[in-house]
Amino acid sequence: MAKTKVAVTLDSQTLRRVDRLVRDARYPNRSQAIEAAIAAQLERLEHRRLADECAKLDPAAERAMAEEGLGFDAAGWPEY
Repeated sequence: MAKTKVAVTLDSQTLRRVDRLVRDARYPNRSQAIEAAIAAQLERLEHRRLADECAKLDPAAERAMAEEGLGFDAAGWPEY
């Protein structure tokens, strides 16, 4: 994938932490360390969005839809 150069501004503590990762050979350079951090954060945010949408669901309504069509057989199912 093609990459585009961008400029970022980091506070000194964050930059020291990134430099430590590079020094400890976790990443070959600052750019790759920052790219990995951004990708990981974006992944977490996307998963969080799914969790937020799931939280909007009404458990009673979801259960009613799941049990729809079970009819009299539902009485034989154990309580959850």
